[in-house]
Amino acid sequence: MTDVLKDAEAKMKKAIEVLKQKYAAVRTGRATPALVEHLKVEYYGTQVPLQQLAGISVPEAHTIALQPYDKGAIKDIEKAIMKSELGVTPKTDSGVIRINLPPLNEERRKELVKMIKKEAEDAKIVIRNLRREAMETLKVSKEKKEITEDVEKLKEEEAQKITDREIAETDKAAAAKEKEIMEV
Repeated sequence: MTDVLKDAEAKMKKAIEVLKQKYAAVRTGRATPALVEHLKVEYYGTQVPLQQLAGISVPEAHTIALQPYDKGAIKDIEKAIMKSELGVTPKTDSGVIRINLPPLNEERRKELVKMIKKEAEDAKIVIRNLRREAMETLKVSKEKKEITEDVEKLKEEEAQKITDREIAETDKAAAAKEKEIMEV
């Protein structure tokens, strides 16, 4: 039965990691490679992550520089950036694509905070569903007489503690990202 809880906890932690990866790709006031590295670029008929097509660096706080490995991919990369939700226009200068990130306005910051909160709520739903699955497994084990009712109650309490801890971690990540976004 401990395996059931360990498995649920591992999946909950994975849900939080996915949430943090999504948060890394959300634009704040600062430039970061995570904003563009997972953009899909149409390259010779295939969708390829940008990080496989170009070196990504941040030479200044509000600038991302892309150094394409293949000069022929520059137009494809520019097109992918234009289609993205970043809302910026890339500038190409002697084989280097520069993305200047203007400061976010108040309205856009509030939209991003709403999105952050929605992502956090989605992660909490995943965590609660994992708890429910663990509880159902415990109930089935009790019905099959594999565990006693006392053991079932103890494991349910443990599952709830794990769930509470992971939801608190989700809230902490959301609050940190919200603070980062609202920073002017």
